Amino acid sequence: MVGWLLPTTADRPLGVGGCSTDEKRPHVLAVEILGWVGSALLVYSVLQTRLLRLRLFNGVASALLVIFNAAIAVWPMVALNVTLTAINVFYIVRLLRGRHDSRTFEVVEISANEAYLKHLLHEFDADIQHFNPGFSGVDAARTDLGFLILTGAETVGLVLARNAGDGSAQVDLDYVVPRYQGFTLGEFIYRPGGPLAARGYRRVIAPPRMQNAGDYLTDVGFRPEGNAMVRDLA
Repeated sequence: MVGWLLPTTADRPLGVGGCSTDEKRPHVLAVEILGWVGSALLVYSVLQTRLLRLRLFNGVASALLVIFNAAIAVWPMVALNVTLTAINVFYIVRLLRGRHDSRTFEVVEISANEAYLKHLLHEFDADIQHFNPGFSGVDAARTDLGFLILTGAETVGLVLARNAGDGSAQVDLDYVVPRYQGFTLGEFIYRPGGPLAARGYRRVIAPPRMQNAGDYLTDVGFRPEGNAMVRDLA
């Protein structure tokens, strides 16, 4: 946070707006609190692993610091934070517009025995265990179908499934990397025109171990059926 001093005169201290400190003390305190809140939120934003959260918190922090620095007339910092706010808004809009767009996210098939898949499972094992407790390399090895979700050259999601018979695919793992958690990336696999439907599957069954995922499964179209969550692909 930018440090600041209240202007003074020889016979009367002045507060914000040129009024006496006594007259403006509540306002001065409010401005100072705003600066602390904006600074704390800025620090909190860069600790976020989720890309959309980072942009949202950083954008709000920058907007608060615009107000704070304008109140104390530090115009270079106002210009800086206006610029940062605009950049964050631009990327937030782009992320939200592209989150369901197949031009933003691409599906690439991968086999269960590929070294890159094993690398991903090892690299994100702790996070995978948080959402799919007990999932292991043995479970991955018995899957028939593997799909990576990519944006550009970056792998952002992974779905592993197997043939459950009767036109159904059993998903054993639906995982989104930390930067993109909050996005419903599995939808690119489960869409009627997606890779499972293209292979003749009519129904998909959600991972039985999946937890701590909030509304993710319902957001990608699953519904309760007995003790399972299923989605029709037709």
